[in-house]
Amino acid sequence: MAETFMFNALRAAIDEEMERDPTVFVLGEDVGHYGGSYKVTKDLYKKYGELRLLDTPIAENSFTGMAIGAAMTGLRPIVEGMNMGFLLLAFNQIANNAGMLRYTSGGNFKIPIVIRGPGGVGRQLGAEHSQRLEAYFQAVPGLKIVACSTPYNAKGLLKSAIRDPNPVLFFEHVLLYNLKEDLPEEEYLLPLDKAEIVRSGEEVTILTYSRMRHHVLQAVKTLEKEGYDPEVIDLISLKPLDFETIGASIRKTHRVVIVEECMKTGGIGAELSASIMERYFDELDAPVIRLSSQDIPTPYNGTLENLTIVQPPQIVAAVQKLVQGQV
Repeated sequence: MAETFMFNALRAAIDEEMERDPTVFVLGEDVGHYGGSYKVTKDLYKKYGELRLLDTPIAENSFTGMAIGAAMTGLRPIVEGMNMGFLLLAFNQIANNAGMLRYTSGGNFKIPIVIRGPGGVGRQLGAEHSQRLEAYFQAVPGLKIVACSTPYNAKGLLKSAIRDPNPVLFFEHVLLYNLKEDLPEEEYLLPLDKAEIVRSGEEVTILTYSRMRHHVLQAVKTLEKEGYDPEVIDLISLKPLDFETIGASIRKTHRVVIVEECMKTGGIGAELSASIMERYFDELDAPVIRLSSQDIPTPYNGTLENLTIVQPPQIVAAVQKLVQGQV
């Protein structure tokens, strides 16, 4: 086991897959000589050359479209967005091309592409650099969406995403790159469509993902001291959602709290809540609670920024009210 930062875990995944498969290559702004905006591709160009670590102009729509064309012809591109918010410029390519071409070609083309990069609310990065785009893309047919949350799952999931024959949007949180964890030295892969039971419990199911996993675990420390027994599930796969794991937990706890950094209106939690009501209404002893970010552009001011996203004390209060029957 070796202690590894999350950005290095992602780098190791890319390195191992590029070494294993010569069709894998990376393209994006500053991914080559600079090593990526968060050093995920640092020095890889020295090992693989400048055509497999391809520095692009500032033109997300163009290089994403080029990557999709490369995927159609047998390569496995990894597109790095310097910030996931910039990939809104490539929304047409991702939705109308990456998501649809396998279907509209009658299966003649596969689109094995990974589109990855930093997103979420950072620390005073301003509204345009603090976007949570998972819900934007959730409605697009043909995409898989994954949100990593630890160095361990980041590496295993990225390796699986690179090998997958379908387009995968791979969300990394900007504040988790310096997270440390001991990783196995032997190779491992993780499934893209499975949630992780982070903590087993009997009283309430807390569904979360990405950075909010760590806010939930902070809240759980307080809840445990007060005698509560929550079950914590990291969704990991945002599309498709792992309702086998989610349903088994709800049938056990009969209460659900959703904690997300996404916006409340039309967010991942909204889809989750609706699906839970459709599938497991008779199992619920109380309404589903959604704890989501405020529906406003993220303020630059640090204090206001913190007020827009869910904090551990809010999670503690929600679980207390739900378990005590005050909802």
